[in-house]
Amino acid sequence: MATHLLTPPRIHHTTSPSSSPIPASRLRATASLAHPRLLSHLRLATARHPHSASPRHHRRRGAMPVVRSSLIDPDGGALVELVAPLDRVPALRAEAEALPRVRLGPVDLQWAHVLAEGWASPLRGFMREAEYLQSLHFNCIRLPDGGLVNMSLPIVLAIGDAEKEQIGDKPDVALQGPDGGVVAILRRVEIYPHNKEERIARTFGTTAPGLPYVDEAIASAGNWLIGGDLEVLEPIKYNDGLDHYRLSPRQLRNEFDKRGADAVFAFQLRNPVHNGHALLMNDTRRRLLEMGYKNPILLLHPLGGFTKADDVPLPVRMEQHSKVLEDGVLDPETTIVSIFPSPMHYAGPTEVQWHAKARINAGANFYIVGRDPAGMGHPTEKRDLYNPDHGKKVLSMAPGLEKLNILPFKVAAYDTVAKKMAFFDPSRSQDFLFISGTKMRTFAKSGENPPDGFMCPGGWKVLVDYYNSLQAEATPVPV
Repeated sequence: MATHLLTPPRIHHTTSPSSSPIPASRLRATASLAHPRLLSHLRLATARHPHSASPRHHRRRGAMPVVRSSLIDPDGGALVELVAPLDRVPALRAEAEALPRVRLGPVDLQWAHVLAEGWASPLRGFMREAEYLQSLHFNCIRLPDGGLVNMSLPIVLAIGDAEKEQIGDKPDVALQGPDGGVVAILRRVEIYPHNKEERIARTFGTTAPGLPYVDEAIASAGNWLIGGDLEVLEPIKYNDGLDHYRLSPRQLRNEFDKRGADAVFAFQLRNPVHNGHALLMNDTRRRLLEMGYKNPILLLHPLGGFTKADDVPLPVRMEQHSKVLEDGVLDPETTIVSIFPSPMHYAGPTEVQWHAKARINAGANFYIVGRDPAGMGHPTEKRDLYNPDHGKKVLSMAPGLEKLNILPFKVAAYDTVAKKMAFFDPSRSQDFLFISGTKMRTFAKSGENPPDGFMCPGGWKVLVDYYNSLQAEATPVPV
């Protein structure tokens, strides 16, 4: 399937969300998304305006305002970028030839990508044991100056007994990608035991069988973890036609600068965008304008790493997102769409901290959190794995996320009276229909249309075509 994603030309002025969308012929492809951070109530309204946040925003009377994407600093104060300069690459390739090798699986490569671009700043590589234990037990890491940064998910690399024996006491190892090519060198390595049961229990709150990330990346992994400082030879690419949507934190910050953003609100998702999502994002921008911001920019940041088998694949989601912009459901002038390269754990309140923390490093100072973020159904019982309200409650209290504004929002559902997605009104609950992701997929698979106003027609057609293609592949060919 040909995939394209439309986003607006660079702008330096404010366009109201209610204004007419830019014609598709004028739109230009870019990338990236996230969630605006939600606070339990509107204490956000009393936050200092970004122009008064620090001396760098002071300006001479009559001068044009200076707006920078450094509205929020990266964790640790500086963005950690681990891709080697071009002039070092030949020497690194030659050095790698003499080093022991560790083969990266697809999920390992995604984590190397995350580390290389600074999404996990201030981490400088796969975790050594001290970092791992702090992440696993405290969901944060202490900096040398005594401060804390949030780090709720262990970012680790597992190896087997044979690889450990081969490495021995050598200080550095070469990391090979799934295709066999050298991706990086891991320096000053530390090898320590991989207690999988403890890792699974503390990350997911259960060791029940059937956890997708566990089955994919932990259960069959080696009995040792290897940490060290990472030096990546070249920017990591997937050659899937979507690499130009994978903007790094540095690229996103530059784009926010070029657009003159005075607030960046991020929305994380791994599902197609329906009109309830759009209602939330548009309402968030309206609220920010009411607070006095002049040009809030939405970072629509779909997760692009590992997802479970029944989730809609990334290329289909990106095509669907493009239709949402093309149909004007979201304003292309004030939206940046990009791919967040992280794998998905489905670890609920533990994982949503990671999703928020990574967007700090990309420059977002507001994060939207919804019902049951990063959650899923229990793998063996008919119930949610996590309390649906705990994600946003945890975010409002999580150590290391204090500088990120969390914006709580009302639940959106289909209003059968107004025949559109609307914020749920408990006083007339009988008028609202909740359409889950499972129900949405059932509609698409069966060819049944959802209620008018649930999703833009172009975006819905993308999903129907995708599920039709699956059915066609599964239909036996007569012989």
